[in-house]
Amino acid sequence: MTTTRVPGDKRGVEDQRLRRRLGFWQLTAIAFGGVIGSGWLLSPMHAARTAGPAALITWTVGGLALVLIALVMVELAASIPETGGLVRWPLYTSGRLVATLVGWGIWVSYATNPPSESAAVLQYASQYIPDLYHHGHLTPTGIAAGLVLMAAFVAVNWFGVRLFARVNLAVTLAKFTIPALTVVALLISGLDGHNFTGYGGFAPYGYAAPLSAIATAGVIYAYTGFQGPIDLAGEARNPRRDIPRAVITALLLSMLLYVILQVVFIAAVPTGKLLGGWHGVNFNSPFAELATSANLTWLTWVLYADAIASPVGSALVFTAETSREAYALGKNGLLPDAVARVHAGSGVPRRALLVNFAIGVAFLLPFGDWQSIVAATSVLGLFAYSISVVAEASVRRADPGRMANWVRGTRWFAPVAFVIATLIFYWAGWHELRVALPVLFLSALLYAYQQVRRERDLADLVAGLWLVGYLVALLLFSRLGSFGGSRAIPAPWDSFAVAAVGLAAYVRALHDSARHLAVHPLPHGWRTM
Repeated sequence: MTTTRVPGDKRGVEDQRLRRRLGFWQLTAIAFGGVIGSGWLLSPMHAARTAGPAALITWTVGGLALVLIALVMVELAASIPETGGLVRWPLYTSGRLVATLVGWGIWVSYATNPPSESAAVLQYASQYIPDLYHHGHLTPTGIAAGLVLMAAFVAVNWFGVRLFARVNLAVTLAKFTIPALTVVALLISGLDGHNFTGYGGFAPYGYAAPLSAIATAGVIYAYTGFQGPIDLAGEARNPRRDIPRAVITALLLSMLLYVILQVVFIAAVPTGKLLGGWHGVNFNSPFAELATSANLTWLTWVLYADAIASPVGSALVFTAETSREAYALGKNGLLPDAVARVHAGSGVPRRALLVNFAIGVAFLLPFGDWQSIVAATSVLGLFAYSISVVAEASVRRADPGRMANWVRGTRWFAPVAFVIATLIFYWAGWHELRVALPVLFLSALLYAYQQVRRERDLADLVAGLWLVGYLVALLLFSRLGSFGGSRAIPAPWDSFAVAAVGLAAYVRALHDSARHLAVHPLPHGWRTM
């Protein structure tokens, strides 16, 4: 194994301490385990409340969009396997300003997963321990229990990637079996097909609702996690072979499972719950309460048990991933150098684990419920994924011989993936984007500090201005558009305009990246595995 230092990489020697012990099955379990968390337990209800039966559109469009993005991401991961790649790749191709915005967005998105999964566990547990969750929020007792859970996630990851992978593989087997068992049991118990056509019809709130629900109902959040093998690429035994297969296998299986679960949920809701329409559907423990109404007591108990296993498994994966992203942020210079250190004995960036635990605490305390945490941060993860599409296209243009070419045709569907991601970002609506985008802009202050303290690199600033303009344009269209905005630009013209913004940003990004790479070329050697 050889290590080549790259621009902005001051801790290259630390990479050598990472342990390359993850094979195909472990990587697939990491991807599937990251996806199947609290999302399957709660998102079908929130999607149905937002869009009614049209929530099936939500899962299908969201899943296909992420499959496109994932294909581009795995090609880049197979070509340039590096731990924390989602944070590192934008630095190589577009400079420090873009890397700062992306790194901040993905860090916030990832770090909020353990508190949201802890909140989901406790929301289900409140059926038997009412003092944990009350009036839609965790109680002080619930928050204390959530902190204990988050500390346990750190503990499992503390002693090395092999222990984490073994625990995660066992949990993932249960996480696949129980949703499948739930589908079969509810189908046998009898479902009501009238729910798909009655109570306002298939799309009772119009066809904008299922598009908004992709981000706001936790659907993107539910799919998020497939990138686990990419984040841990530096610890895979054969990344070029195993990472693409693991990611796509897990994502397609997850998409199929989520669509079937949504069908079953819609058909299983009792008539009495729908008298006020789909907006009135509300369960603390959705599938468990549906099992109870169908007199499936045994399934109710199984689901309450899985309400612990699924979120815990997902949180374990994200705790590992987030530590690698924080490690990469330290290498980028966005976080202190001390974070970018790997413990020699365990091969784990332990300081990054502790930093992320503190960030998780900061989100659990003020929000205190699953939906609030998810709605506030899930679009930031999608934003980071979309910039990886730009990085892949930039590397392919600058150095086509470097590409693994595991995924064919990315030059054609990469711009499509970026435009679709832009639309989903916009469809999240003004209410969410007016919070999410200013959170991203906060990282510009960190960049300004870096510029003054270290580099004062005007060329780097110019190379990243396309991204700032893109985000400002999204915020403006969100305010004027039909997804929670003033409707000054009516549907569907607002979506067409935003798609044009996405395509223009993609073209400009490749142009500016080519100029950046002409001055800062990719290194001739890379860490081989």
